[in-house]
Amino acid sequence: MINLTINGLPASAGEGATLLETARFLGFEIPTLCHMEGLSPYGACRLCVVEIGEGPRAKLVSSCTYPAEEGLIVRTTSERVLRARRMVLELLLSSCPQSKIIQDLAAAHNVQQQRFRQEYEDCILCGLCVRMCEEQMMAKAIGFRHRGEKRSIGTPFNKHSDECRLCGGCIYVCPACQLRCTYTEPEKGVCGGCANCAPASMETACMMT
Repeated sequence: MINLTINGLPASAGEGATLLETARFLGFEIPTLCHMEGLSPYGACRLCVVEIGEGPRAKLVSSCTYPAEEGLIVRTTSERVLRARRMVLELLLSSCPQSKIIQDLAAAHNVQQQRFRQEYEDCILCGLCVRMCEEQMMAKAIGFRHRGEKRSIGTPFNKHSDECRLCGGCIYVCPACQLRCTYTEPEKGVCGGCANCAPASMETACMMT
């Protein structure tokens, strides 16, 4: 067993376990968009960053790809971590403001502004669909194309793939496709409407009848 410290508490992890798996096993919630059980870790969205080490040598790492190490000191909700996650969420909102999953994460992290150029893309390049198609469906019908700002996901040479079985697995795992936010002012980037909705209760239901 590997012994480490997470948020000041002693923890143990099995050989080969990641910091994300170890923290979640202990009940520490870490947000992520590109990670899914059953798929290989990718570390694309960077929402799962945690802080490791102490003093000036402390650094941020993606918990879904960083292995648990003996004696490691981990912080999952330090101010540095939360600041980094809010910045990542702003960037994600600039790319795909109508993803309800991203809007809900932004609301949960108290993101109230989006300071980057709004692009209205339908993909955040998390790679979930590519890994689902390759690792679970054994098809490899889609993949990444190009690099940098031209990077995208699609079929080879942008032509119909005979390997695609139209299973819908890629859409099922996509955080941009699963749920769409229907707010009417997407140019603002941040909606926050769902965060202000009070849960239904018997008392309010009786008052309405």
